[in-house]
Amino acid sequence: MARKTALLFGVHAHQPVGNFTEVLDEAHLRCYQPFLHMMERFPDFRFSIHVSGWLFDYLAQHYPDDVHLLKTLVSRGQAELFGAGYTEPVLAAIPVRDRIGQINLMSARLEQLLGERPHGAWLTERVWDSTVVPSLVACGVKYVTVDDYHFLCTGKEDRDLTGFFSTEEDGKRLDVFPISEALRYRLPFSPASEAVQYLESMAVEGESHAAVYFDDIEKFGIWPETYEWVYTRGWLEEFIRRSLDSEIVQPMRYCDYHAEATTRGIIYLPTTSYIEMNEWTLPAKAASRFATMVQESKSAGHYDNEKAFLRGGIWRNFLTRYPESNWMHKRMLGLSNRLAALSDGKRTLQMRDALYEAQANDAYWHGLFGGLYLPHLRRAVYAALVRLEALLDAAMPRPARSIVDLDLDGHAETFLQNGLLQAVVRGDGLADICELDSYPLQHNFGDTLARQREHYHHRVSLNQASTESGQGLANPHERVSFKHTILPEDMVFDTTRRSLFLDHLHSGDGSEPALLHYEAQAEPAPGAVLAFQCVEPGLSLHKRIALERNVLVVTYALGAQSEGSLEVVLNLAMPSCDGPAGRFERAGNVLGGFAQPIDDPFCSAMTLHDEILGGALTLALSQPCALRTEPCFSVSQSEAGFEKIMQAVTLHLVWACRELREPLVIRLTVDA
Repeated sequence: MARKTALLFGVHAHQPVGNFTEVLDEAHLRCYQPFLHMMERFPDFRFSIHVSGWLFDYLAQHYPDDVHLLKTLVSRGQAELFGAGYTEPVLAAIPVRDRIGQINLMSARLEQLLGERPHGAWLTERVWDSTVVPSLVACGVKYVTVDDYHFLCTGKEDRDLTGFFSTEEDGKRLDVFPISEALRYRLPFSPASEAVQYLESMAVEGESHAAVYFDDIEKFGIWPETYEWVYTRGWLEEFIRRSLDSEIVQPMRYCDYHAEATTRGIIYLPTTSYIEMNEWTLPAKAASRFATMVQESKSAGHYDNEKAFLRGGIWRNFLTRYPESNWMHKRMLGLSNRLAALSDGKRTLQMRDALYEAQANDAYWHGLFGGLYLPHLRRAVYAALVRLEALLDAAMPRPARSIVDLDLDGHAETFLQNGLLQAVVRGDGLADICELDSYPLQHNFGDTLARQREHYHHRVSLNQASTESGQGLANPHERVSFKHTILPEDMVFDTTRRSLFLDHLHSGDGSEPALLHYEAQAEPAPGAVLAFQCVEPGLSLHKRIALERNVLVVTYALGAQSEGSLEVVLNLAMPSCDGPAGRFERAGNVLGGFAQPIDDPFCSAMTLHDEILGGALTLALSQPCALRTEPCFSVSQSEAGFEKIMQAVTLHLVWACRELREPLVIRLTVDA
């Protein structure tokens, strides 16, 4: 047998549910369209492609010619379609019934529009958990791709990873291809000639050798500097031509290789993802230690031999690292259970679609990618959750008040709802509101994110990385760049969560304000009402939370207390963030945008208008307060560099205790 390298070239196209249309349009212009048109010119260059369902629908609606082109590439046997969960969920993080539903929906959609039902599947973020195997097999999936790192963790060596292996769960067989890390880092960052030479060097006399590549198509035009490199300077065309001209490299679809080759044997993979993800999912201190261990191993020249034993964390650790992620996840699971409990006659496609949108992975995690830090992606998840909840309530009404420990933190939350609003009050003693939903607006005003330390923050002081022209591109995993100027005051981290109606007492002696704690009281009134009594020694304070149609009413009754001041903090998620579509108003006068600090020593009312939201939030106080507002920005990293993102509008409401002789009533009116 002549020396041959079967090049299994696969690309994965994805945009998060809820991403901005201008981002999708630019991605199409700079990546998806030129990539497909380049492939059309070279029918002998066979490849595989996965397009996530939400993105596929957008392209089909707005760019039907390019979807038709993809269908042509499929019908002529050049392109192979890969399936997945429709909205790109991490399959291991959703119930089995939803795994099967999502995969089958994606496969049916591809078969309907492109004429092919996939046999391979892309695993979101290459997160492997053996429990997903039966669901994949039940949907007709024969093989998947994961990183070669997964295989190295079992004791395999690089030279073993030249084809596919077989695994099973509960007796259901699935074949698994190991994606080459070396290729992921070379394509398209190293010169095309070097990349093809590397492929040729992989060939072994007398063996059928596969070079397995499957990675983000966005590397080919959207990542920093790649459009000029890949298309203007011709990297992709040169790579294709050199691959086709090579007597050793043979571009193939996965399905063709899978049909003619045989398995390399049985394997059982550990629960893991790619090694960078295993670092990102760790808490800051542990992640820093893990990164140090990796760097020490590389510096000592031991990394290639040791990386399989440098495991880090698993994807689900994001749910323990970020309480906001865990809350969204448990809200999704709770609504999935409610939907599953409905009789068939009451379930609708609108319910299913809303649930699947809420399962999209991007808003649940963070690293170099992932969108937990991006408010518009979290907002898309909550919009789907709130929309689904309203549909479920119409089919099977809930009580106005219910109690459950939804997030499994050992403290029960109380859900108050009246069909227009929902307020979720945590039960850990702070009596604050972690979620405030408007069903007409399909929005959660409590969708904020606490500023916590990330292990990469120490790199903020480093200079921006540079790239030498003509010597390839810097891999985004390794670059240090800055999208925004980061100042020392931006690197302040929260000691308490971000929520609504978080209460403090200022003693007046200059000491730090005390965070107030409460215990729930029996509430004789029926409906969406909850009452608390403060448990701080020497302080008589009662708090009552109630919903009255589209108004959240919070009442404070303070006993004899002449010293100090009461501060109530509201963190509000406003979709316009620091953009021009959001503003503070009073009596028809614009006070400023949400990012502009406001100090008003005598405030009794104010409205927050948000054009993106399509609604407004009006604050009305029975007694004037000293009002101070400020934007809450977080500092995070992305492939574009370090950036500041506005997470919330923070309102500080302060009253002198001696002036609160009558009950203080705060009304938040939501206008849709």
